[in-house]
Parts: sequence; C-alpha cells; structure tokens
Amino acid sequence: MSFATLGLMPELLRAVAEQGYTEATPIQLKAIPAVLARHDIMGCAQTGTGKTAGFALPILQLLAPQQNTSPSPARHPLRALILTPTRELAAQVEDSVRVYGKHLALRAAVVYGGVDIDPQIAALRAGVEILVATPGRLLDHVHQKTVNLSRVEILVLDEADRMLDMGFLPDIKRILSLLPSTRQNLLFSATFSDDIKRLAGQLLRAPVVIEVARRNAPADLVTHLVYEIDAPRKRRLLEHLIRSRDMRQVLVFTRTKRDADRLARELVRDGVNATAIHSDRTQGERMQALDDFKQGKVSVLVATDIAARGLDIEELPFVINYELPYTAEDYVHRIGRTGRAGSTGEAISLMDREELKLLEEIERLLKRPLPRQPLPQFESGGKPPHKPRDRTPPPAQKSQAPRPTGGDFDYSAPYREREPATVAAATAAPAPHPRAKPAKQVAALLGGLAAKK
Repeated sequence: MSFATLGLMPELLRAVAEQGYTEATPIQLKAIPAVLARHDIMGCAQTGTGKTAGFALPILQLLAPQQNTSPSPARHPLRALILTPTRELAAQVEDSVRVYGKHLALRAAVVYGGVDIDPQIAALRAGVEILVATPGRLLDHVHQKTVNLSRVEILVLDEADRMLDMGFLPDIKRILSLLPSTRQNLLFSATFSDDIKRLAGQLLRAPVVIEVARRNAPADLVTHLVYEIDAPRKRRLLEHLIRSRDMRQVLVFTRTKRDADRLARELVRDGVNATAIHSDRTQGERMQALDDFKQGKVSVLVATDIAARGLDIEELPFVINYELPYTAEDYVHRIGRTGRAGSTGEAISLMDREELKLLEEIERLLKRPLPRQPLPQFESGGKPPHKPRDRTPPPAQKSQAPRPTGGDFDYSAPYREREPATVAAATAAPAPHPRAKPAKQVAALLGGLAAKK
C-alpha cells in the first residue's frame, strides 16, 4: 500500500519519495495511523521492517503545526523524546528523523556517551523539538540542567527489550519520573519478553498492540546453517568460508570484546581485511569501523552483541555466529542484520560441542531445528596455516660420565662445601698438618698477598 494512503502531509510524502520508498511495510501500515490518532502503541516487528519510519513519520506530522523558523530557543521546546539502547541506533534514528523531516522547520538532535558532551550541550541550548538519546547520557544532561523534559508530549522506547537486557531499567524509571504524566507512549521492539510486558503494563494506557511477525521470529528471508566443529578449528573454517565463497561483506559475532579484537587481528594477519567493533572502542573508532564496512573498505566486521542492535547495513548478505550467544533472543537480533528490507541473507553458526545447549535453546525459541551442514575439507585448502611453534621437549640425551677439569674435586659425588683455598694450595704446596692453624691472607696494602704465620 502506498504512503499516500496513510494520511501523511505532502512534505513527508516528498521526503519519503526522495528516499526511493513507495510502498509502506506492514508495521508502517499499522503504526502510522495509530500514532496519528494519538494512541499508545505496543509494536512488535522483526528488525529491518521499517519500525523507525513507523514512528518517526507520524511524530513529525504531529509536531508540524508548531514548527517555526525563529532563532529563539524558547520557540523550540523539547516535545518528543526517543530512547534507544546503543549509540549506533541513536545516531541512525536521528538521521532518519532528519531525512524524513528535511522539508519541515523542526529541529532534531542526538545525545549519547563516548563523545565530547560540549557540542551536545550547545545543540540542546539552541532548542530542539525532537531528541534521540541513550538513557545514560540523557541523565548526564539532566544532572547538568542542559535539557528540559517538562514539555515532552511523545515518548518512544525503541528496542525496549534490549534496553532492559543492558540494565537500563533504573535509568528509564528515573527518566519517566521527570516526564509529564500526560503524554503519548510508543514502545517498539523486535521481541516482547515478559519483562517488557510488565513495563508496558506500567507505562502504556489502553495501547494498540501491533505485531506483524510471530513473537521472536527471525527474518523469513534468512537461510540458517550450523557447522558442528571444535573451538580450536573455528578460525580456519571461518577463513575457508570467507575465501571459498568470496564473502565481500560479512558480520561475525563473538561473545566478548577480547575475542572480537583477537579474531580481527588473526584474520588480518592471515590476509583477510577485517576490523572489530565493540563498546571499548571510542565512538569515533566505532563509527569509522562501521563506515569502512559499509563502503567495502573492510570485508569482515567482528562485533559483540552491542552491535546486534542499531547496525543498519543495506543488503548485508552474511552473518556468522563465531560463538553462539548465551541468550537465545540475541540470536534473533544478530541475524536480524541480514535479510532486511526484502533482501535475502544467510546466517551461519559455528557450534562447538559445549554450545549444544545454547543451540537447543535457540531452536526451542524459533520452534524449529536449524539444519546441520557437513564440514568441508578446509584445513588443507586455501591459504596454508601458520606453522605452529614446536613446543615438544628435545629428545633426551645419553648420560655421559662427567669430565674432570683438573684439581682433586670429585664431580660424580654429591656436592660438599670445600675448605677455603689458599694461595699455597693453589701452587700445589704440601697441605699443612691437620692440627696446624690455617694460613691467613694479608691485603696487598700491607705488602702483598703473603701468608702470615
């Protein structure tokens, strides 16, 4: 169905058309009219189905009657707040708001941690109607009194389940206590956990429930494959798959930041153009890594689950789970990076025997088994592996009788401390009588080394 049938204003339709969109997705068809009617929304849709436009377009239209070109910050109060779990998602949502609202006189800004706060303060003091924020950085601005939440009319919790998974619930409750009690609430997520339902029960009032995909369903256009392989052989299989299938753009997931860095380094060492993205990297480094990946400067992006949300990569063909996630829902979020916007994708998982229970939880969540794939012959093909360092001990040598080096010391006997040697003994002088008092040496200052009787 066309966007023109959803009651959007000409300025928004023009911006949508300039982006090349003509037909609305199912989540957009259901969400846009409901948001325009000022209903609270509880929306669930698999990632890559256009949730952002589903709330950004109607919010822009609801705020448009108060748009103005005045330079006064007082004429641009904050009226819509969009909370997201990650910096990347915040940046992409704000970019979408700017793109769709390019023909309107509404101001938008984004605030998130990991970057200098001063430019954000300047943008907020200039006045913005729409603010996209991560919870922690928003509270930083609240504490510094650089943002005023008293006039917020619309609140959006985007990827709300992920925010709860990341421990943002206390921050969210703090933010909710600062907002006006009368407002429109929109809760969007790729999955609905029991915790989300409890939060929705406290936050939403008579919400319109929009669920365009089965709960926790992965993208329908994604093909799933599982290779059962021992953990030490995973990297060689990964390299083989990348080379043999000529993967030009593949997102690889590990569980920890350390594993992501190590795997990226090993791939680069073996001639695969790769980089890593995770929360320990600065925001500039993360954005640079993502831009290089999108532009094809690197073919492999190794990421932790922090990147499972918020990465919007057009027509990403491959996602590889180098390690299965501990939480089955994270599998859905990971593979949601591929098979987006009508494109097909492939999700490949490398499973060690110790990860079998994790795979069973994923299959239980998806309500179907994931097909196993036989291992290819990869260790002898492709680029030869690095020769491992030989750590075997050298062969034992035959024992030989010790060679005396002179003197009367018995090298084969246990060590026993000898009497101090004297100058006379060193010159083969006859040993003194057993009862004789041993000779003493006289310092050179007193006339040389001479035996004092």
